[in-house]
Amino acid sequence: MWSAGHRIAECPQMGYEQRSESFVRPVGSAAGRPRTVPPRPEGFAGRGGGSSSAPRRPPTIQREQSSSVASAPVPVQPRVYSLSQQEARDAPDVVTGTVYISDQPCRVLFDSGASHSFLSEHCFEILHLDSMVLPVSLSVILPAGNPLVARQFCLCEIEISGKKWKSSLIRLPISSYDVILGMDWLSQYEAQIDCLKKQVSLLVAGERVVFQGLRGVLSSLVSVLEVSRMWKKGCPVFLASVRDLNLEVGSVSEIPVVREFADVFPEELVGLPPDRDVEFSIDVFPGTAPISKAPYRMAPKELSELKVQLQELVDRGFVRPSVSPWGAPVLFVKKKDGTLRMCIDYRDLNKVTIKNKYPLPRIDDLFDQLSGSSVFSKIDLRSGYYQVKVKETDVVKTAFSTRYGHYEFLVMPFGVTNAPAIFMDLMNRVFREYLDQFVIVFIDDILVYSASEDEHARHLRIVLETLRRHQLYAKFSKCEFWLKSISFLGHVVSGEGISVDPQKIQAVADWPRPTTVFEVRSFLGIAGYYRKFVKGFSQISTPLTRLTQKSVPFVWTPECEASFQRLKECLTSAPVLALPSGTEGFQVFSDASLKGLGCVLMQHGQVIAYASRQLKPHEKNYPTHDLELAAVVFALKIWRHYLYGVRCEIFTDHKSLKYIFTQKDLNLRQRRWLELIKDYDLTIQYQPGKANVVADALSRKSSGFSGIQLTCDDFLIRDLERLQLEVVSSSDLKLAQMSIQSSLEARIQEAQKSDSDYSKLIAQIGSGKTPELRISDSGAIFCKNRLWVPVSGDLRREILSESHHSGYTVHPGSGKMYADMKLLFWWPGMKKDVAEFVSRCEACQLVKAEHQRPGGLLQSLPIPEWKWEEVTMDFAMGFPRSRQGHDAIWVVVDRLTKSAHFLPIRQTDSVDRLAQIYVKEIVRLHGVPRVIVSDRDGRFTSRLWKGIQQGLGTKLHFSTAFHPQTDGQSERTIQVLEDLLRLCVLDFSGSWEDHIPLIEFAYNNSFQSSIGMAPYEALYGRKCRTPLTPTSFGDRQALGATFADETAQKINLIRERLKAAQDRQQKYYNQKHRFVEFQVGDFVYVKVSPMKGVSRFGQVSKLSPRYVGPFEVLERIGKAAYKLLLSDSMPDVHNVFHVSTLRKWVSDSGKKLSADEVEIQENLAYEEEPELILAYDVRKLRNKEIPMVKVQWKHRTAREATWEKESDMRRSYPYLF
Repeated sequence: MWSAGHRIAECPQMGYEQRSESFVRPVGSAAGRPRTVPPRPEGFAGRGGGSSSAPRRPPTIQREQSSSVASAPVPVQPRVYSLSQQEARDAPDVVTGTVYISDQPCRVLFDSGASHSFLSEHCFEILHLDSMVLPVSLSVILPAGNPLVARQFCLCEIEISGKKWKSSLIRLPISSYDVILGMDWLSQYEAQIDCLKKQVSLLVAGERVVFQGLRGVLSSLVSVLEVSRMWKKGCPVFLASVRDLNLEVGSVSEIPVVREFADVFPEELVGLPPDRDVEFSIDVFPGTAPISKAPYRMAPKELSELKVQLQELVDRGFVRPSVSPWGAPVLFVKKKDGTLRMCIDYRDLNKVTIKNKYPLPRIDDLFDQLSGSSVFSKIDLRSGYYQVKVKETDVVKTAFSTRYGHYEFLVMPFGVTNAPAIFMDLMNRVFREYLDQFVIVFIDDILVYSASEDEHARHLRIVLETLRRHQLYAKFSKCEFWLKSISFLGHVVSGEGISVDPQKIQAVADWPRPTTVFEVRSFLGIAGYYRKFVKGFSQISTPLTRLTQKSVPFVWTPECEASFQRLKECLTSAPVLALPSGTEGFQVFSDASLKGLGCVLMQHGQVIAYASRQLKPHEKNYPTHDLELAAVVFALKIWRHYLYGVRCEIFTDHKSLKYIFTQKDLNLRQRRWLELIKDYDLTIQYQPGKANVVADALSRKSSGFSGIQLTCDDFLIRDLERLQLEVVSSSDLKLAQMSIQSSLEARIQEAQKSDSDYSKLIAQIGSGKTPELRISDSGAIFCKNRLWVPVSGDLRREILSESHHSGYTVHPGSGKMYADMKLLFWWPGMKKDVAEFVSRCEACQLVKAEHQRPGGLLQSLPIPEWKWEEVTMDFAMGFPRSRQGHDAIWVVVDRLTKSAHFLPIRQTDSVDRLAQIYVKEIVRLHGVPRVIVSDRDGRFTSRLWKGIQQGLGTKLHFSTAFHPQTDGQSERTIQVLEDLLRLCVLDFSGSWEDHIPLIEFAYNNSFQSSIGMAPYEALYGRKCRTPLTPTSFGDRQALGATFADETAQKINLIRERLKAAQDRQQKYYNQKHRFVEFQVGDFVYVKVSPMKGVSRFGQVSKLSPRYVGPFEVLERIGKAAYKLLLSDSMPDVHNVFHVSTLRKWVSDSGKKLSADEVEIQENLAYEEEPELILAYDVRKLRNKEIPMVKVQWKHRTAREATWEKESDMRRSYPYLF
């Protein structure tokens, strides 16, 4: 705390730089004196001695004015000091200990030097506390100088010495303690701290409560005389013997038989392994392109280590320089001894690799072979992967990129999938003739078993000779020989038989006796999970269950002890604990807490093994993400013999672990663990620790039997109808107020009692296993105050329908609907049900726009082989009538050279007239085209035009209906033409037709980026001569073989440039579009647009449906179009549509808007028709009065009626009047 007289000029810590915003320089102790050693542990010191006065309010931020600074208020900026828990416990001026929040033990620090009280983020997550936002953010500076910002706090009760104290705690990412109680909390309860005795005295209701903190334990040495004197006084003395675990392993020469094969146990592997029948291959999915990623950035220390390890791999012959198109990045992980190990990030390669399903042996079959054996040896190969060569054709796929070059592996690298299966295949082939006789091979473990020592010597010699013959080498330090018992595949094998490895049940067998209600509930939680395997579980657990009830004091009786021991015995024996059956279906459930790591291995619903351990000192500082990942790694290590090489599932309650395989930024610890995880074929699934259950808000409804209406309010009547409400009685009284009594809750309660899960949930609530569940006074089951909706009946469907279709929700999306629903109701999988229900809503599919990239990728037309072989044509309409009577332009473009002709025509010209113009202006100059691409204009689709082109031998290709991009060439040329016409009219005046020849000349002589030259040059082989740019053609003769060769070369160049332009356009186009595909037999909607028949103040088109249908898909046309079975009411609509105009129909029993209802026109538009005039009115605009009518439109509700001009309506729809 700062004293009132503290001056910045006198502060001993002025060396800290001034921080931005409202940074306050840190000072020392609570008394305002400069701080000396040691600093306050995890405490917080801020300006002023004030604090928040009431724990029920958010913590207030004290402000003060400084005489040397402007009078602007400065918020408190606390500083964090940190030291270890042991140092805090031994420090003379702080008190630490354990308190409880929501029955959860929490480490606490009482700190009079902190202005506020804090709670760690980890506790926030564990306790599921509701947080609120601070009125002013709190800036906190760590000793290292990095800032923290606190923005949230919570209100909770802290249990100390059996009493509960209301508290306001600020959320902060601290690790050494769960709770820090500062001056705001200490002053609220008039705390008195005795630092010598480590006690805190608190005042509540006039009574003093004393909290005893942890006392420091100081280690010291005592003399022999002191020990002798204390012994004589009767003090207990313990003698401990310390054993060095890092003893040197014996040498090869000391072990019988093994000494003869010293060459099988080399110190290092050098050179490539010999050619074998089994080589490591990497088979990727067909069509997979090479994957290459840029190298990761590295620190200077890592770069120097990279250079050393690369050279070592090259010297040993394991890698070589590469020019492969594949490339994986390199990263480093830190070993336990602090050194760095180079790893290759093959995650992207593993995704596209076809998994090898090589069968692994059944563990129970392997144990059958061990019966009668009494001598065992276990051999572990040295760097087994490096003893398998990579198939020559797949070496390129192992390539990796570094700062110092591109390399590829010649031996099987670590981190690639299928490695266990390949290695198992190799070992089975090597020892095939000895398997099931005296050798067991399980991946890289070789177990030699014999009935006697003489027999074992012969067997061991055969195995070592086999290894020598196949040039396979073992690591002596990891081998064990001549053992009487051995731990193998999770069991202890000896001459007496096979027994369960004690480590499998140690987690449960060593469970300490519970001392609190919370510990009892924790034990009953794991026991209750396997209650179906324990006969009479409820009777056995009754004494423990009784302890969890609120009104029962915690007294551990002999009955409780007997129940506790009996349950442990049941959990560590069959049928709860089972042998694995085969190699499929393994599941690991892992979890981590502040105390330790725990996991359970299951298969087909039965427990195979338990495992748990306490956290190591350094692990207590891990963030939550790393702790949960540590639990997964712990399970993989201890159950490697079960999980290695087989498909398994990992279930964790930490959701972000699902994305560990795609996470880009990994710390060194995560990198090291990921190297181990990548050796396993596993998936990580999210399984909530508690039922992730929430529910929904809903309109209330009731029902009656009479149809008497008591009101003439149309809107109220409609609302009552939507609620399915009817009047049950009437009188002469006026209706002033109405209340609705819902029967839904009562119906849900009845359905709960008839549901098969009701009794199970009641039992769980009684056992205290699920504290989030409770029973109401009426007998209904609630989950966190949300009503449980059982699966029986049709209540869930009814709630979903009302929440989505109600007039008070108006078809919300799945996210909003779920957020609204989770306020009152809950059932398992509700979020998924909501999403599925919304996706099947017919109205939403018809009306709501798709908020995603448009469908359909770009499908480019083939490039023509020669000039004017393929042309496109279209009409540019809407021009003023010229002196010659023309009001349109026929645009014809060569697809290869881009040269074009602009032919003035009349919109009323017949097909005969168009054919004459076509022969005169196109065929006369360029010959008959092979292909014509056009839109579906009626003149182009007429039988006469088709007959003419058929006679000329020309094929007609029409663009997909309502997809003008098919003829994009003509569309773009028309845009250029219109721009040039506007410019000519502005610059030169006159009729537009007078400028057509010059415009055609300018267009054909302008540079086209797609072909890299002007159309004129592409067509005639030379540049065009103009007054400004005379040609360089000179007097050369445009004849002969040379000119022909130049023309052919130019055509090839144009085709290459067109292909490059198409590829470039396709790339840009596809980046903004998505691939959409339908199957024959699917049903789809077709996008439509309304036509505005009259001018309206309210635009009904905004309220119109976007789609009609559904229609059945009959055939796929090309890659991006589909032929549909249209309605009989659409005879003029072409039945082939581009995917961008289609939307997949998701089936439901709701209403479909068919094309028959809206009278679809040929251009896929429909005209909305009025149905009724509802009202008349006059609107005044300035000095003018306009008669208006209120129009009811077909297929629209009364609320969607619009006001229209009466004159327009009388002119367009006289029959309404």
